Amino acid sequence: MRTFTEILDEAKKCPRKKVAIAVAQDGSVLEAARECQSSGIADAVLVGDTMEIARIAIERKVDLNKFELIHEADAEEAVRRAVLMVHAGKADMLMKGAVQSPVILKAVLDKNIGLRTGSVLTHVAVFESPGYDRLMLMTDAGMNIMPTFDQKVDMVKHAVHVAKALKIEQPKVAVIAGVELVNPDMPSTVDAALLSKMAERGQIGDCIIDGPLALDLALSKESARAKGVTSPVAGQADILVLANIDAANVLYKALVFLGGAKITGLVMGAQAPVILTSRADSHEAKLVSVALGVLMTSKQESGSNSKRDDKSLKAV
Repeated sequence: MRTFTEILDEAKKCPRKKVAIAVAQDGSVLEAARECQSSGIADAVLVGDTMEIARIAIERKVDLNKFELIHEADAEEAVRRAVLMVHAGKADMLMKGAVQSPVILKAVLDKNIGLRTGSVLTHVAVFESPGYDRLMLMTDAGMNIMPTFDQKVDMVKHAVHVAKALKIEQPKVAVIAGVELVNPDMPSTVDAALLSKMAERGQIGDCIIDGPLALDLALSKESARAKGVTSPVAGQADILVLANIDAANVLYKALVFLGGAKITGLVMGAQAPVILTSRADSHEAKLVSVALGVLMTSKQESGSNSKRDDKSLKAV
């Protein structure tokens, strides 16, 4: 898939899903829910202050008769109820509404009603950029502040899972650093080299990893040729792995505000996709995030069915 339109079109082919929206009294969230509903991508359960939801719905011309509403005026309790729906299998994914991200994440990580799996939670962003000929993924601009090496392994694995849901069969992963040579005084370059070697030995799924690579090498074959760098990833990266949240967040916002990129993304590593878009994001970004969540849940279900089929065949 090369565009957000293709993500939406593919999601429409999947079985209809259900998204639980925590603290749903948000205009762009309600507009995204309306479009998810009308396009057949997903049904939405609106959890929050129903009086405020109704007021905003009138402003945005959203017909609430088509949605399931659960009244809970307290934001933290609304989040807990939405998370519990996903935990209990009554919804397929969780979406943030008018609430701070730490409140959502606290409930997601709750030992009793949360969505823990034992894996590190990581944020995977997907960009449609005017300067790139296909979709590009990036991690981690929203979750891990200074990721350890083990966390970077999970970051890569989660990003690869998202890439495969986008039908990128063997994603090319560029581990970004300030230079393209390994320097023991720069831990990011050492981590990049280790990730590359692990990929060579088949320890990180079906992907191609190279690093350290400076950003220009990851995105430009011409830069790689000029610097004499031979790499299967240079100039054609599908996934960018950044060293820390500062670098990732700066690149994330530069792509949007300077480069005119469209953006969507998911938090991965939980039992279900968590849609943690910014309250400043457009309803289109939130719509595509739900569509991406639909692709992920459908892929996970397909994988589970395949494993069950394999077991049945072995039993026969």
